[in-house]
Amino acid sequence: MSEYVQGYIERARKARALAESWTQEDADRAVEAIARAVYDNAEELARLAVDETGMGVYEDKVAKNRNKARLVLADLAGKMSVGVIARHPDEGITEVASPVGVVAAITPVTNPIVTPMSNAMFALKGRNAIVITPHHRAVRSSTRTVELINAHLEAVGVPSGIVQIIGEHSRENTRELISLADVVIATGGMGMVQAAYSSGRPALGVGAGNVQCIIDSDADIDEAIPMVVAGRAFDNGIICAAEQSLIFPAEKKDSIVGALTRSGAFVLGPAPGAPGAADYGEAKIDPSAALRAAIFTEDGMNRHLVGQSVQAVARAAGLADLGIDVPADVRIIAVFADGPGVADSLSGEKMCPVLTLYPYGTFEEAVAIARANLEFEGKGHTVSIHSRNEAHIEYAGLNLPVSRVLVNQSSATSAGGSEYNGLAATNTLGCGSWGGNSISENLTYRHLLNISRIAYRLDASRFQGSVLG
Repeated sequence: MSEYVQGYIERARKARALAESWTQEDADRAVEAIARAVYDNAEELARLAVDETGMGVYEDKVAKNRNKARLVLADLAGKMSVGVIARHPDEGITEVASPVGVVAAITPVTNPIVTPMSNAMFALKGRNAIVITPHHRAVRSSTRTVELINAHLEAVGVPSGIVQIIGEHSRENTRELISLADVVIATGGMGMVQAAYSSGRPALGVGAGNVQCIIDSDADIDEAIPMVVAGRAFDNGIICAAEQSLIFPAEKKDSIVGALTRSGAFVLGPAPGAPGAADYGEAKIDPSAALRAAIFTEDGMNRHLVGQSVQAVARAAGLADLGIDVPADVRIIAVFADGPGVADSLSGEKMCPVLTLYPYGTFEEAVAIARANLEFEGKGHTVSIHSRNEAHIEYAGLNLPVSRVLVNQSSATSAGGSEYNGLAATNTLGCGSWGGNSISENLTYRHLLNISRIAYRLDASRFQGSVLG
């Protein structure tokens, strides 16, 4: 083992030992300092992230930095993580929390600010230390985030070394770090997630996103469609929880296309006024085929289009050469698919502002389309449904392999927790065994606690007559 990585672990263990004596108030003060560091410096960090990674939208990253700092802090407020954290007298159980130790966190290029922030907040909430290893394309922005976090932590008396970030980034250093830590959090590509699971340490990872959005026949189209477009457009489509496909009643196609257009979508395919293959004379070039070829390569999603603008996607697809002018104010491109699942690569995750469209006949068919797309990619992640029909909502929940079903909300801004639901506020969304993950819920501070359960003796008569004997 290298002395370089060992040094990070030793500093983290020393700082964690000092935090052992923290009260709940001490832990909460540290958590607030982390949130404040990102909230107060949202503009600087957003600018740095866009300039370094070449992905996303500055204004959206500012909003993300502020909103996530605020939401995670609010979600953690008042929750116990030190000492006795719960008493269950009817069960005779008292829960006592202890730190897990040193957390290693692998963070992604798509979220180089808020993922380190939330992971650090979860770690310190439980009196743990954390060492972050950032994506190689986001080292400067993630490092600046940690610098600001540490400045705020120092101001409230938190020992140095409790939040660190690897300075010399390499795969070897990352592998060594995750092999020495007590717990690993992996947020990002499946390669690093799989490496975390094979590290020999307890690991918490995430699966691929490919959020399916179902519009029920009773949904308010003028309320739902703006949410879908806003979610798909946010930060140029790099949010893993953003809507990827729109599955809607076939009889409402014209209304859906109209609402998409009014909300800033440019629609390609078989719909009134939408450019399609028949519009291009003898060549009959299908613009959806050009789009498909631009977004996907033999290796998967074209990395040069990740987090890029609508105009960049249109240029890559050569839409102008086909006589298709995509206006500058368009927020997303919406395209009709040839079919669900393996029938069309557009069924998969597109980390750019492109939405795939699927009309359906019955609600059961809508769920079948969503399931086929999830089996193709994104199994275990999230589905969004706009509906007032509780039976349909529960049918989707019972028949789709996902960890989250968002109802009448924008998935992009709500799957990771929001004011509109009770999901834990986070940037790391577990996908269960469907997605090859150890958790099927939103990662939060409780996943970084060891919980001892004091079990008091109870009257055995409570079981009499209720079991076989």
